[in-house]
Amino acid sequence: MKILVLGGTGRVGRLVVAQGHARGHAMTAQSRAPSPAGLPDGVATIAADPRDGAALAPALAGQDAVIMALGTTDRGPTTLFSDATRALLDAMRAAGVRRLVAITGVGAGETRGHGGFLYDRIVFPLFTRHRYADKDRQEALIRASDTDWTILRPAPFAATPGQEPFHALTQVGPATRLSRVTPEEVARVALECAETGAHLREAVFFGHGRA
Repeated sequence: MKILVLGGTGRVGRLVVAQGHARGHAMTAQSRAPSPAGLPDGVATIAADPRDGAALAPALAGQDAVIMALGTTDRGPTTLFSDATRALLDAMRAAGVRRLVAITGVGAGETRGHGGFLYDRIVFPLFTRHRYADKDRQEALIRASDTDWTILRPAPFAATPGQEPFHALTQVGPATRLSRVTPEEVARVALECAETGAHLREAVFFGHGRA
């Protein structure tokens, strides 16, 4: 496949690019840096602001799928995710690209309050609540689009998966608690969805914990 990764040099995006390349896909990584380092040989790159649909247009030509793996470390209010999504959806429509896999996270929609004690009581209110307000706007734009979308909501990131079972859920129950997932697992799930068309028009909460 030909796959464009927005945020292709970030924590998860870099892994998506590397794993996709290892699986034989033609990967293109979007980055704001003109010459990003550390990507596998043979990976194409595009230096563009993800909120600039005209700048993304050349990279979208001929792609089979887009994986959106944007991130930010800013704690304050942001519109990065919704602005980039709006620009991407318009550019995808113009290029005739339909398959979109968007990585948001725990804290979006009905997953809020289901990431475990540390995340729900400390990380979310102090560090990530503003970005998830915008990720809710992002998800609403994706759901309203005519793309073949999948929304992925990984559990809080951890270096190791831990001992609890892995779950991929399209419904979140009152007792659901998914408290860890590795970035490598997130990249794998995103690629599998792009490759197989799994979870078409579904939002998936996944990671290790209690379903």
